[in-house]
Amino acid sequence: MGWTGKIGWLLVIGLLLVALWAPHLAPHDIQQQDLAARLQPPSRTHPMGRDEFGRDVLSRLLYGARVSLRVGLLVVAICASVGTIIGALAGYYGGWTDRLISGFLFNTFLAFPGILLALAMIAFLGPSVNHLILALSIIGWVSYARLIRGQVLKVKELEFVQAARAMGASDARIVFRHILPNVVQPLIVQATLGVAGAVLAEASLSFLGLGVQEPMPSWGKMLDSGRAYLTTAPHLVIFPGLAIAVTVLAFNLAGDGLNEWLNPQRPRPPS
Repeated sequence: MGWTGKIGWLLVIGLLLVALWAPHLAPHDIQQQDLAARLQPPSRTHPMGRDEFGRDVLSRLLYGARVSLRVGLLVVAICASVGTIIGALAGYYGGWTDRLISGFLFNTFLAFPGILLALAMIAFLGPSVNHLILALSIIGWVSYARLIRGQVLKVKELEFVQAARAMGASDARIVFRHILPNVVQPLIVQATLGVAGAVLAEASLSFLGLGVQEPMPSWGKMLDSGRAYLTTAPHLVIFPGLAIAVTVLAFNLAGDGLNEWLNPQRPRPPS
């Protein structure tokens, strides 16, 4: 793994620790308001300033990490689980099962822009964290299923799988004991990269008012609230924006580093 991948994983671990210890790291109560100090710029007691209600931006940013990473990790876990099962079915059985799944189901979901489909679902169900996770999971599982299907198509023709089949092993045993353990590496890499996409999608939908709602802090919601004060209190936008950028960069670097480590023979671009 190169140095960029190591930096990415250090950042990811740091973000997870921040999210886990947010209640202990936050210097102030995230709901404590002081309207007399609203829009106060960064100071010694409030290093990232105060928002439009006089709340401490740093404390809300730390708690926002919990929300963003919770959404990102849960969405990826759901997408990877559903995608693995459906992709394995399509790749292993082939025939009409594969045509139904990859020919109809995949194309149906891919025919609609993902973010627009998520917007429509949340607008119909109502904005909330659970509905946000559900919407992002529904639009995100296809990429994992396509990846697993392609890997299963390759592995199922190998000799050890044919030997297991000849010995009378059940389809479930062949898939879960012999095939899936040999296709999990690219899934792990895609899942790591997928967290970055899910965090960015959560921020985008919350920014549009269709994700996390007040009083729960969210980086996207903080951007939405701060845009009205962009010229008078730019710190309300700068710090949440940096948090999103660092998180996306961290998971992208970590995913690339993991891919390089798991696939050392992968050709690298010329420097």
